Amino acid sequence: MTASGAAIVAQGLRKRYRDRFALDGFDLRVDAGTVCGLLGPNGAGKTTSVRILSTLLRLDGGRAEVAGFDVTRQPDQVRYRIGLVGQHPALDEALSGRQNLVLFGRLFHLGRRRARQRAGELLERFGLDDVGERPVRTYSGGMRRRLDLASGMILAPAVLFLDEPTTGLDPRGRNEVWVSIRELIRAGTTVLLTTQHLDEADQLADRISVVEAGRVIAEGTPDALKARLGGDRIELVVTDAADLATAVAQVRRVVDDEPTVDADRRAVSVGVGHRAGALVEVLRALDTAQVAVADVALRRPTLDDVFLHLTGHRAIQEVTA
Repeated sequence: MTASGAAIVAQGLRKRYRDRFALDGFDLRVDAGTVCGLLGPNGAGKTTSVRILSTLLRLDGGRAEVAGFDVTRQPDQVRYRIGLVGQHPALDEALSGRQNLVLFGRLFHLGRRRARQRAGELLERFGLDDVGERPVRTYSGGMRRRLDLASGMILAPAVLFLDEPTTGLDPRGRNEVWVSIRELIRAGTTVLLTTQHLDEADQLADRISVVEAGRVIAEGTPDALKARLGGDRIELVVTDAADLATAVAQVRRVVDDEPTVDADRRAVSVGVGHRAGALVEVLRALDTAQVAVADVALRRPTLDDVFLHLTGHRAIQEVTA
C-alpha cells in the first residue's frame, strides 16, 4: 500500500486511441479495504482505466500506483498483488470447476498440492463445493461468475478489479455474485468495480466515481451524491382530474418549494428537502380539502437521478433474459 493508506492512486492518466482520448486527465484514489464503484456510460473510459491499472495497457501520460507499486516501472510487483475479473468468464468449459481452479493455481506457480488445496478452499468459500466436480458448461450464469471470481482470488490479492462482473446475468445470478463480492469485502480485499448497474454500485460501493469522457466528474459516497439533488420529493396522483388545482394549492400551503404538475397523469411532485414529516402534513391537508388520492410516495433520489443530473442521460441498464 502507499504511505497515504491508498490501495490505488491515479493522477492525470491519459490514453489516446488514434484521434480520441479514452482517458483525458483521469484521477482516482481508492483507500485500502474499501470498494470504489466506477460509473459511466459505454465509452466513458471505465474499462481502459482498469486495463491500465492492472498493467494490461500502457498509459500515455500521468502516473498510477497499485498496492504501493508504480504500474509503469514495477508492473511485475503490481501483477503479483492484484486479481482481475473481466466482463466475460475466462474458464475452460470442458473442465470441472475444481480443475479450472487448479489450472489457474498452476499458472500462478503454485505447487500441485497447494493448487489443489487452494481450489478446495475457494470452492467452499464461493458456495461451489457441491458442484466442483461438474463440467463448467453445466453451470448457470451466476455459478460461472462466482467461479470466475474465485479464479481471481487464487493468490488472495490485496486489490481486485471487477470489470462489469454481472453483465448479462439475470437477477438471481446477480444476487449470487453480490453475495460473493460481499464476502471478499469482509475479508479486507480492496475492490475497484466498474458497472452500469446503478443499484449494484449502491449496494456494494463505499465510494463512487462518475466517469464521463475519460475523466472523473464527481465522486463521493452514494448518499452524498444523492444529497446533491436536494433531498426527498413527494409524488402524488389525484383520483379526479378536477381536484388537481385544489391539490396543488394544498401542497403549496405545506411546502415552500414550487410543485411540478403533470396534468396528463393528474400528478403533483414537490421537493421537501429532508422533511419526511411533510408527507403526513400534505396528506392531512388533502384530506381536509376532500381531495382523493390514487397514489402517493415519498421518493428519495437514486443514483440513476444523480447520473442523469451529472451526464445528461440515464445509465444504460443491461437487458437480461
